[in-house]
Amino acid sequence: MGKKTASRIASLEDAPADAALIRQVVASAGFECVSFGESRRLLLALRDAGFDLLLLDWQMPDLSGREVLAWVRTHLDRRIPVMFLSCRDAEHDIVSALAAGADDYMVKPIRPAELAARIEALLRRAYPAQASPHAPLRLGDYAFDCALRKVTCNGQPIGLTPKEFDLAVLLFRHEGRIVTRDHITAAVWGREISPMSRTIDTHVSRVRSKLGLQAEHGMRLTPVYTHGYRLERMAHAERAAA
Repeated sequence: MGKKTASRIASLEDAPADAALIRQVVASAGFECVSFGESRRLLLALRDAGFDLLLLDWQMPDLSGREVLAWVRTHLDRRIPVMFLSCRDAEHDIVSALAAGADDYMVKPIRPAELAARIEALLRRAYPAQASPHAPLRLGDYAFDCALRKVTCNGQPIGLTPKEFDLAVLLFRHEGRIVTRDHITAAVWGREISPMSRTIDTHVSRVRSKLGLQAEHGMRLTPVYTHGYRLERMAHAERAAA
C-alpha cells in the first residue's frame, strides 16, 4: 500500500509571528499546514481543496472567524473539526464559539505542546478509521477488510487490483470531501505522476465501474474539475429519481 499522507490543516491567522508558530507546531506534529492571512482567501481555498482540520483566529481584517465557521458548517462536511485560537478569553465568547459548532477553543498565547496535543486529539476523534490503516471500513452497502485487503458489496466479493483497492479505501475514508489529485498520487502511488498522465483517471474509472458507484448503491463518485474527486452518499430522493 502507498505511504500514509499527513493530514492537511488550514490555519487562519493574520499575525505573521503567530502564523509562523502555528506552522512550526503543526509541522513538528507531523502534519501539513497551509496559512491564510485573510478569511476570504481561506474560503476560496476551501471550495477547491480538502483540509482535515481548521484552526481559526476570531478577529480577522475581513470576515471574522465566527463568520468563517458559519460558512464551513453550512457548506462543508460537518465532521471537519474546527478549533479557535484567539485572544478573546471571555467565557461568553468561548461558549458562543462552541455553541456555533467549534470543536475546541484555545486562548492565546499559544502553548505549542498543548496545541499539538489538541490537534492530534481532534483528528483522532474526527477520523477514527485513520488511526489504524488496517481498521475495517463500512459505508452504505460496502465493507472493506483492510487487513485482508478485500471488499464486498452487499456481501458479494469484488475483485480489485492492489492500486484500485488503495484508491477505493482512500475515497471511502474521505467520503463527502474532495480528494485532490496530489493526495491520491502520494497516498496510492507514493510518487509524482505527470499531470498529462491518465493513470489516475483510468484507475478512478475502474473503481467506479467495479464497485458500481451509482444510485443503486446510494453512492456517487464525481470529478471536481482540475482538483480531484469526491465520493458522496446520495439522498433517498436522488436515488429514487436516478
